[in-house]
Amino acid sequence: MKTAFIGLGIMGSRMAANLLKSGAGLTVFNRSAGPAQELERLGARAAASCAEAVRDADVVFTMLSTPEVVRDVALSESGFVSAMKAGAIWVDCSTVDPSFSRWSGQTARDRGVRFVDAPVSGTKPNAERGDLVFLVGGDAGDVREIEPLLNVMGGKIIHAGETGRGAGLKMLINALLAQAMVVFSETVLLGEKLGFDRNFLLDTLPNTHVVAPFTKAKAEMIRKDEYEVNFPLEWMLKDLRLVERTAAEADQPLYLARLARELYAGADESGLGREDFAAIYRYLHD
Repeated sequence: MKTAFIGLGIMGSRMAANLLKSGAGLTVFNRSAGPAQELERLGARAAASCAEAVRDADVVFTMLSTPEVVRDVALSESGFVSAMKAGAIWVDCSTVDPSFSRWSGQTARDRGVRFVDAPVSGTKPNAERGDLVFLVGGDAGDVREIEPLLNVMGGKIIHAGETGRGAGLKMLINALLAQAMVVFSETVLLGEKLGFDRNFLLDTLPNTHVVAPFTKAKAEMIRKDEYEVNFPLEWMLKDLRLVERTAAEADQPLYLARLARELYAGADESGLGREDFAAIYRYLHD
């Protein structure tokens, strides 16, 4: 299948590189030229525009920052969906809220394009290794058709149901992720106040049965006080805002998630937005 990839940030660039390693014919586009040029050196074709990138593609992947960007790039009057050939599949891997994903799917179908929402669970190292988890919503036949491509970029596919269910599952996972990082940070800070050595806490707590496994990697960031970006704090804040929007639409109050959003907002305002979201520890510490 001819494939296109639009959005070559931290995640998208690595996902596209894995597609290239598999031998897939790939056309790429990114707003800034650098990432596309790097993939061009690896064998991709760099397009001058989104419309050019998708024109002959059977499958188009997007990994973009916000619902607003997805709407402008894909579904506006000048968006690339109108340039896709009839019957092609658009796979949106962006983290968006489920109501937006359902709207995207309906709009794409109205223009003769099939749609699958397939956000991912995992961060930069997972994207590099090709062991992301794809959280997928859409027609089962469409999912089977793109499965070989997803398996190149990921280690697991969870087909959660109809359009929007992949996005919905991503909301749940990121709500857990954001809050778990706050809980872990607060607990380490309390332990330090109780007289425990920080290194002892960072060695011990992540290896207990009650702590989320991802905290092992985040503990090393805290230990070094270096928060190299795997998942930017500013995007975690964006996702928590999407979680709140989704909860409001479902008429389900989220008291702790709202508090977590306020904390991440404070960290972002303090200048930590471009650090990894584990930098919430530094914000709470200071």
